[in-house]
Amino acid sequence: MSSKRILIITGLSGSGKSSAARVLEDEGFFVVDNLPLVLLPRFLDLTEHGVRFTPDVAVVIDIRNRDFLADYESTLKTVREAGYPVEILFFEANDDALIRRYSETRRRHPLAKQEGVPEGIARERELMSGFKRLATVVCDTTGLTVHQLRDQVLETVLGRSGQMPLVVKVQSFGFRYGIPIESDLVFDVRFLPNPHFIEELRPLTGLNSEVRGYVVKQPACQEFLKKFQDMLKFLLPYYRQEGKSYLTLSIGCTGGRHRSVSLAEEMRPFLAGQGFVVEISHRDIEKG
Repeated sequence: MSSKRILIITGLSGSGKSSAARVLEDEGFFVVDNLPLVLLPRFLDLTEHGVRFTPDVAVVIDIRNRDFLADYESTLKTVREAGYPVEILFFEANDDALIRRYSETRRRHPLAKQEGVPEGIARERELMSGFKRLATVVCDTTGLTVHQLRDQVLETVLGRSGQMPLVVKVQSFGFRYGIPIESDLVFDVRFLPNPHFIEELRPLTGLNSEVRGYVVKQPACQEFLKKFQDMLKFLLPYYRQEGKSYLTLSIGCTGGRHRSVSLAEEMRPFLAGQGFVVEISHRDIEKG
């Protein structure tokens, strides 16, 4: 019996399957979209015994590949007999919601060739009814926002305790070399006294305890850290709630060697203590 989780994401077109797949990909699943069902056994064998171990897998299979409707029961039986515990998440919504979504996105329903969207939806419901009966979970996304859909997927698949924490990358940089383009939040600490003008500290960096002590002990720095940390306590849970899994927080000083480095390092224990995964990098520490 395989130890990995194997999810088939399926259901009606426009019901949120792609959004669900992105949520699971952010949570560490290996996601494949529109895989022909006939290839599922071979694909699972490769993920199980291949060079690169994949802990959890989610595969989107739907009406775009219509051949799967002819033999899905035998294929699923083969997969389960091979020891793969397949779970099926079936997504649906009422007709009004699906029609509205197609109208808003101006995309074409895969079954709406000569007919209109309502007729395509009705036909798809009929074709997918048998597959729906095999579902582990049926998710009705009528009336859900993208963020509510995300929460429903996380609760259904992982449970609240399974939600991965927000990864916060704290990056120091020097303004003279440009603001990092990947930044989500940028903070300018050039208002603090600069160790560069103290002869014995100039050749050192903010990784040195003397430099860091000089920067952090300043009254302005103490007040800044308190306000900075209070703001992050407020903001970061909302970023996670809105679906962000990775956030880059850039702290800049003139050259990126002293003040910004010291404060980036100062944030490590604080952020870890708040339950976030912390990554620290110093982009310009070796420059100038």
